This record gives sequence, structure tokens and C-alpha cells, in this order.
Amino acid sequence: MSQVILALAAFLLLHSVPAIPAIRGRLTAALGLRFYLLAYSATSVALLIWVLHAAWNTDYVEIWQPDSRGALANLVLSPIGLFLVTAGLISPNSASVSFMAGDTPGAITTVTRHPVLWGFLLWCLGHLAANGDIRSLLVFGGLGLFSVAGIITTEKRARRRMGDSWSPIGRSTSIFPLIALFSGRAKLRLDGHLIAGLAVTLLVTLWLLAGGHAALFGADPILALDI
Repeated sequence: MSQVILALAAFLLLHSVPAIPAIRGRLTAALGLRFYLLAYSATSVALLIWVLHAAWNTDYVEIWQPDSRGALANLVLSPIGLFLVTAGLISPNSASVSFMAGDTPGAITTVTRHPVLWGFLLWCLGHLAANGDIRSLLVFGGLGLFSVAGIITTEKRARRRMGDSWSPIGRSTSIFPLIALFSGRAKLRLDGHLIAGLAVTLLVTLWLLAGGHAALFGADPILALDI
């Protein structure tokens, strides 16, 4: 369990870097923005894999009995989460986490102005529903709480940083998914970033369901449905 805690702490520490302007500024100045983003992304993926493998090499202690309903919830929530993360990272979004610069927010922001953080939260909730053990509660529960905290702190920082330019974004987007669309403050639209996010999500999901997830983590999401 100690390796799980160490891996989780390293992952959370890495994702605290973008929230500290002084550290991020030094890194981007030293490495260049493109290489910084590449290195950050690669390190983030590597640490996440370490967290998951460390958890799955820890003794299984059941809290509740997983069932097909939890597995089905995961099959719904995880692809949605992956789509929000992917589309969010490659879409311009000055109000939240994004790898792309640009003054015009990407189409994904009509769903929520924090797509990456919400996507990660949905992914965590899906995996919590599908697994009923202590290690899953520690890993996915911890990462999920970190996502919630990220939404709150990112929202506050963006409002303070953007000043007068916040108003148009605040009117046309929402913190909670789909609220701006249902209230009529935004209209769903498509752009290249959103379509690319859909394509990546489809390909990765098909690969995971076809055996990729079992190869990486020793668990088959389809077999967990028990149908």
C-alpha cells in the first residue's frame, strides 16, 4: 500500500505544478512551451500508469461486492470522461486546463468550461462504481477529490486572472456539464478539436475493450458485465 500512496502523491504533486504560475513560468522559459507540454503529458501518463499498477499489485480487500451494474456504469462514464479530457486538452480554453492557446474557446466549452477536470472526475467515478475494494477507493477516490478541488480552484483563479474578459465566457459556458446548453446560454457546435476528441475516444475505447485494458491492468471490462 505504501507504493500506492507514494505513486499517488507523485501524481498529485505533478498536477499541482500548473496551478503555481512561478514554477510553470520557469519551466516553460527553460524548456519552451511545446517541449514543456510534451514532457508534462508524458510524465503524467507514466505516473498514472504507475499509480494503477501499484494499486493492482496491492492486496485486494473488498468493501462491497462489485456487480454488473457498476461495470455498466463504468462502460458509460469512462468513455465520456476520456472524450472530455481529450477534447478539452486539445481545445483552446483560457478559463481552464488546456494545451492549446487561442482567444476563441473550443466547442467543448459549450458542454462545460472545465472539460478536462470533469472528464477525469467521471473516469474516477466510473472506476469506483466498478470496483469495491480499498485500493480502488484510495486511488480513484483520491483522484476524484483532486479533480473536484481542481474545478473549484481553477474557477477562482480564472475569474481573478481574466478580470473584465471573464463575462462573455461566464455567460456562454457553465461549471456543471450541459447547464449552459439546457438554459439556452450556449448552442452545441462542432469544431475540429471536438471531432478529433471523438475520434481518439472511439479508437482508444475500442482498443481497451478489445483486450487493451486486460493487457494493461489484468481486468476485462466486458467480462465484468457478467452477461
